[in-house]
Amino acid sequence: MSEGAQSATTRLQPPSAETLSTLEKIVGPQHALRDPERMAPYLTEWRDRYHGRAAIVLRPGSTDEVAGIMECANEARIGVVPQGGNTGLVGAQIPDETGSQIVLSLERLTHIRDVDLNSNSMTVEAGLTLSDAQRRAETVRRLFPLSLASEGSCQIGGVLSTNAGGLAVLAYGSARDLVLGLEVVLADGRVWHGLKALRKDNTGYDLKDLFVGSEGTLGIITAAVLRLYAQPAEKITCLVGLANLESATELLARLQDAAGSMLTAFEILPRIGLEFAIKHGRELHDPLKASHAWYVLLEISSPVSGAGIHELVESQIGDAIEAGQIEDAVLATSQRQTREIWRLREMMSEVQKHEGGSIKHDVSVPIGRVPEFIDRANQLVELMIPGARPVPFGHLGDGNIHYNVSQPIGMNKDVYLSNWEALNAAVHEIVLDLGGSISAEHGIGRMKRDLLPHAKGAVAIDLMKSIKASFDPNGILNPGKLL
Repeated sequence: MSEGAQSATTRLQPPSAETLSTLEKIVGPQHALRDPERMAPYLTEWRDRYHGRAAIVLRPGSTDEVAGIMECANEARIGVVPQGGNTGLVGAQIPDETGSQIVLSLERLTHIRDVDLNSNSMTVEAGLTLSDAQRRAETVRRLFPLSLASEGSCQIGGVLSTNAGGLAVLAYGSARDLVLGLEVVLADGRVWHGLKALRKDNTGYDLKDLFVGSEGTLGIITAAVLRLYAQPAEKITCLVGLANLESATELLARLQDAAGSMLTAFEILPRIGLEFAIKHGRELHDPLKASHAWYVLLEISSPVSGAGIHELVESQIGDAIEAGQIEDAVLATSQRQTREIWRLREMMSEVQKHEGGSIKHDVSVPIGRVPEFIDRANQLVELMIPGARPVPFGHLGDGNIHYNVSQPIGMNKDVYLSNWEALNAAVHEIVLDLGGSISAEHGIGRMKRDLLPHAKGAVAIDLMKSIKASFDPNGILNPGKLL
């Protein structure tokens, strides 16, 4: 943290009784929470890794109310922690333990302000859940392609503030690629009205890209213009069994050549992850007859009927089997089978809870080096914690791997989790050596804040601190996160 940022943070004050009264009047007493039981859900996250305290939880119902809160907080030098659906994985949405910060929940900002089919866009407020945005797009025969395991509870403001990736980045890009314009409340309460549905706007700095991925440290997103796409008219889901990861990268190249942008998902799953899902998931089974070291879940879709994607997949899979790239495959023949195959992937994180402690990494490396990364990381894990069980899975199509490691069978969970920082540091060194990133889609938050300077370098960190100081000179926005 720079000297300027440190001095700004140390000037932060707990809210006075008078300030709390003012804040309560802005949102109304029923939306200003001070009772510990009502505040509790906002002060911890679902993995139970980060806990905090707050002076008050505010639930504004409009952009004007958010602006009023920020103006008041800035004048009083009070730290404000923006929060969406509280599904974040790096602690960015949780206040510190001083009890002097404000939690500002966007959950009441749920309006869909506009749907414009001519521009294929939809303007929504930040508290709308991702699944509700998807459903609204479907009602007008459009697709909002961002898809996450937490889509039923995560909110648009949150996924934009972390630049979430998800399952369809290969074809549609991450959250940053799916937003055209933003409405943002700044630290001093001013509102930037940037809700434009333009594909081209070359008028200086692209401010929206600063706010997307900034984890609430530069401003609070209150509304966004989202890109919409044509709904797939045809879709094929396939689960493939392979002997090794090198074959997965070869298959990816083969399908990209054959299907181009119609290849919308390409996920890898290890055998151990599939076994965890079948063991702990409800009504899940192995779709293939024999077990395989690795699996690829792929999806090819087309916006037009009669594109021949079924024949294309059958042909490419057949050729890959003959070439020895894959061992077996099954194509989903019904919507039910498609859902069952996808559930194996979507349950991958959740079921690890039942196997004890899990040390997690959200990293990316160049696609061609994913097999090398996993092999090196697996060897490292065995040296550091003999018997620990790596469960690497994720988005091979964009090089984003969730390198999770479950505790050795019979080991004490707390003893195992005490290795978190050491194992993270060691795995991240491999990632950086391969030209990768220590955070692919989950953000920095509290978890990786102290690792960021090593990963980014002095010049990049200095530029980021300068931007932070310009947007938030008093350091009130999500203090102690990211930088």
